[in-house]
Amino acid sequence: MIPISDDNPTRTTPFVTWAIILACVVVYVWELRVGSAMGPVYWHYGFTPRSLMSPQLDAGNPALPPAATIFTSMFLHGGFWHLAGNMLYLWIFGNNIEDAMGHARFIVFYLVSGVAAALTMAFMDPSSTVPMVGASGAISGVLGAYMLLYPRARVTVVVPLLIILYPFRLSAVWVVGAWFAMQLFAATVSTPDSPGVAWWAHVGGFLAGAALTPFLKSASVPFFGPKFSRGPWG
Repeated sequence: MIPISDDNPTRTTPFVTWAIILACVVVYVWELRVGSAMGPVYWHYGFTPRSLMSPQLDAGNPALPPAATIFTSMFLHGGFWHLAGNMLYLWIFGNNIEDAMGHARFIVFYLVSGVAAALTMAFMDPSSTVPMVGASGAISGVLGAYMLLYPRARVTVVVPLLIILYPFRLSAVWVVGAWFAMQLFAATVSTPDSPGVAWWAHVGGFLAGAALTPFLKSASVPFFGPKFSRGPWG
């Protein structure tokens, strides 16, 4: 189930969301130019839990202080589909959260959600030496906020059926809820230090985003509303 759009209008232009997407795309183009030499780049600028939790063991390896790599890792991606999936979710859901918080508070929200995602991964596996890259931890925070603020928004998703992509509309609570349930399930059954998706980072980012939303949203934006036109599944 892949979301492709929502019917949730915004009042302001999402300059921050667009800037983050542009920055991630520019960095990825740079990654393509670096090519086969990206391995050391991931090591130096990706976030490695052990570098933060036990810096004496990795002294001299990262090019930046371990805490700084939390931020640089948010703009690196491991491949085209990694980038495309993250930017699709940010494009669909980020504009509404930026609209609900304002540009400056959205920047704080996005970065703090990303930090929380990285720290969750570090807490779950402090000895991991696998570099973590990608914007998905911060974007998980965006989804956590969207779940609280716009659960009844209509989201158009496509479901692959053999070679056909079948589109239909669902309430955001079903789309985002199913996404979070999958992340939580995958996190509990996977080995934290194995290469692949940083499931616990997604869980931590989502919960951080939900926790931050009451403090950063505009007072005029209510929880759990407004209502949207009905369709399948509520």
